[in-house]
Amino acid sequence: MTLPRKDFNPKARGPLHGLRIVDLSRLVAGNTATKVMADAGAEVIKVEPPEGDTLRAWRVEGIETSWKTICRNKLSVCVNLKSPEGVGVVKRLVEDAAMFVESFRPGVLEAMGLGPEVLLALNPRLVILRVSGWGQDGPYRHKPGFGTLVEGYSGFAAINGFGDREPVLPPMFMGDAYAGLHGAAAAMIALRHAEATGEGQVVDLSLFEPLFAVLEPQMANWRLTHRKKPRTGSRSTNTAPRNVYKTGDGGWVCLSASTQGMTEKLFRAIDRADLIADPRYSTNPHRVRNAPELDAIIGEFVGRMTLSECCDFFDKAGVTIGPVMDTELLEQDGYVRGREALVEVPDDEMPGGLLPMTGEVPRLSRTPNILARPAPRLGEHNDAVLAPLLGEAEVTRLRGAGILQG
Repeated sequence: MTLPRKDFNPKARGPLHGLRIVDLSRLVAGNTATKVMADAGAEVIKVEPPEGDTLRAWRVEGIETSWKTICRNKLSVCVNLKSPEGVGVVKRLVEDAAMFVESFRPGVLEAMGLGPEVLLALNPRLVILRVSGWGQDGPYRHKPGFGTLVEGYSGFAAINGFGDREPVLPPMFMGDAYAGLHGAAAAMIALRHAEATGEGQVVDLSLFEPLFAVLEPQMANWRLTHRKKPRTGSRSTNTAPRNVYKTGDGGWVCLSASTQGMTEKLFRAIDRADLIADPRYSTNPHRVRNAPELDAIIGEFVGRMTLSECCDFFDKAGVTIGPVMDTELLEQDGYVRGREALVEVPDDEMPGGLLPMTGEVPRLSRTPNILARPAPRLGEHNDAVLAPLLGEAEVTRLRGAGILQG
């Protein structure tokens, strides 16, 4: 089976066509924010140092897979920002931009001569998205911050995993991704204000606060009970049954019967209608208290079937159960292909010349996202972006002086 094939179309136009974003961010959070806008047609200019965005170093088998998938539809200009002339190039780009994105430690941008006061003096309508670990103010503003630290500090790791084992960090850049998505939304809100009033502003985005906010209402629950939420693996402390169960062929399914009606449907499907009236399982609070015993009943039933048989059986019964998928299964999955959640694009560095990446997220009926260009090579668009602004002679001079590279 093959994935849906998509080709890049340099002439594609999205709803944000004409919106210029100057992106000095590094790694995942800022690049996720600008990916959302680049996919919608914004002109995202990655301003990279001579060594490139750090995201380029996250290679698998020598291939920049993170860069290729997160930085599609963007342009790359490679500038030596340690020189006054390099900083001058950024200032010139900002004059014609709607947004500016950076992810330096607080104070670094100011030390470069590109603080918000400077940028807003150049362009009063500019939206400035500042991404940092802990925010532009507060007692931790000086600290470096990666997603791993906020995944621990936010309270997420403390509730993730099993009670008899260590707290578990997510095996992906969850904190950064949440921050990037919040950042894209906040920047567009600020842009709406700028368009209505002519006033730019600063968006102060920490990695910590978006993930902390997602974990609501943990603090309200603590205030009420003064009990810490335990690590319960895949079980929920709010509803039961909710867990993963092993099938007879070694596969796994996940189940959430979070309403009374769905639980009763499940009990009937496994031929245990007697559990509906059983005082241990008749209501959700009782089921939560007796979750281990209930899981054993469901697990024994699921274990009699293969993964395929289990999913088919419960689908026909209308019960909310589904397979736990891995990358091998996802690549061949009919739903993923049918929704074009995963597509293939041309890439000479990949086996077979095709790179799998996520499709359009989210889907807009009248203004769909675009695939205009692959993730850029370092400094690939120096001439295309800067020559119209500075003139070809100046671009040639800056290249000869080592200010422009790539």
